[in-house]
Amino acid sequence: MSIFYVNALKRDTNNILVANYNTLEYSRNMLLALENMTTDTFALSDFERNLNKQQKNVTEQGEGEATAGIAKHFMHLKQNPADPLLASSIRKSITQLMQLNMQAIERKSSIANATADHAVLRISIAGVICFIIAFILFVNLPGNIADPIKELTGSIKQIAGHNYKERVNFESNSEFGELAKSFNTMAEKLEEYSESKLDKIIKGKKRIEALINNMHDPVIGIDENKKVLFANDEALKISGLSSANFVDRQIQDIAVSNDLVRDLIKELINPECKKESEQSIKIFADGQESYFEKEIIDINIIPTGEQQSQLIGHVIMLRNITLFKELDIAKTNFIGTVSHEFKTPIAAIKMSLQLLENERIGNLNEEQRQLLESIKEDTNRLLKITGELLNLAQVESGNIQWSIKAAEPGEIVQYAIEATKTQAEQKHIKIDLSLPDTLPQVQADSEKTTWVLINLISNAIRYSYENSVISLNITREADKVRFSVQDTGTGIAEQYKNKVFERYFRVPGTQKEGTGLGLAISKEFIEAQGGNISVVSELGMGSIFSFTLNIPEE
Repeated sequence: MSIFYVNALKRDTNNILVANYNTLEYSRNMLLALENMTTDTFALSDFERNLNKQQKNVTEQGEGEATAGIAKHFMHLKQNPADPLLASSIRKSITQLMQLNMQAIERKSSIANATADHAVLRISIAGVICFIIAFILFVNLPGNIADPIKELTGSIKQIAGHNYKERVNFESNSEFGELAKSFNTMAEKLEEYSESKLDKIIKGKKRIEALINNMHDPVIGIDENKKVLFANDEALKISGLSSANFVDRQIQDIAVSNDLVRDLIKELINPECKKESEQSIKIFADGQESYFEKEIIDINIIPTGEQQSQLIGHVIMLRNITLFKELDIAKTNFIGTVSHEFKTPIAAIKMSLQLLENERIGNLNEEQRQLLESIKEDTNRLLKITGELLNLAQVESGNIQWSIKAAEPGEIVQYAIEATKTQAEQKHIKIDLSLPDTLPQVQADSEKTTWVLINLISNAIRYSYENSVISLNITREADKVRFSVQDTGTGIAEQYKNKVFERYFRVPGTQKEGTGLGLAISKEFIEAQGGNISVVSELGMGSIFSFTLNIPEE
């Protein structure tokens, strides 16, 4: 009703504005133009423009005749501008036109006022009636609605508290009665369900899902057909995928467009990539780099009546090792810095020793010479340890420079033998070399490979008995060349063979020389050149350390 009367008032007001107000505006402009005709050259055109607008806005009775009279007198005025009677006639006609529109405005304003009065009265009556109805509903309706809802809410709380024996009884045939019947049916089904074994199974599943989703490490589960069963929030976050785009899809399809998933399942798709997959994975997520260690757990069950286990899926777990990686990087930087700083004072000590040994400075007695020899040995040992630490730091940081190209195995071997000749002579150890003349070149960094071979020969000399023989064999194996160093020492116990290439490890009970880094650095050097290093040993029978290098492709 309010909208209707508002539109009616708008309609009446528009009639006044459009029909009458515009005519008054045109009339005022024509009077001004008429007064300025003797002084303004544009007054005649202004008068004619407003007259044309008025001719298109004739809306009241008698307005057309008055407008026609103005047009008629204006035609004569254009022919005789100096005639004052014509101007006077035009003013009279314009005044008549303005009076007609003023009277129309008063009449239409009265109509609008009457419309407004009717609107106020009728809207007030309608408002009072609506208020009375609303008050009646306010008093009576809440009780009729709220009481059943209150009872239903209490019953729902009982059901939520696992009291499935709760029932609702409404003595009504309304919608609430139908709702009570549906509720009671649901309660009966829940009571039956809670007593079944399926309830226990689902509860266990919910517990496992809650546990997985609250783990701080990413976890992904796939079935035997490589279909994703679940992925917790951490896994979704680092992969940048939503649950809808991950769960219930073949993981191979996801890996096509996601590099992280492709790296995670590389071992499952290609078992030969297992060694590569053991390396830490770097992931950029949440604006920072994180490092993870991957572990793939096979899920096997033994079906009833069978003895062999059956694979039913895999769980991929990623352990966040970012903190340990950062500590390792800090350790590497510290070792590199300290090793670099140590080399300068150690070199200064060696130079001072050389000066002291020079007879031009003065003669030394026997005790002083023994002290100098002891200092020299300690200095050489410190220099070797510092060099090994610096090499290790360069390998770990990736700053080491490689010059891998075709090299002659004979040159590498001869240089290593010459470098260890003095050490072998001190223990009267003979190095027996087996080097075929037809050996091909190897793809290697000669300097790094020679360092590895010197380290293996030095270890063999250190752990061999005096007057023994060390065998150095160079052989070709398919597309590789193998370098083997065999000693006659005490050998390595079985439980330590897999640890000798670890950093800082020394076999218990052996000499305490060195840092335990030589074999670790050797392993890094050889594997970086695409080769492989290994050991064969038996306690009391000596050891054979060997490494392979690739033959260049023709």
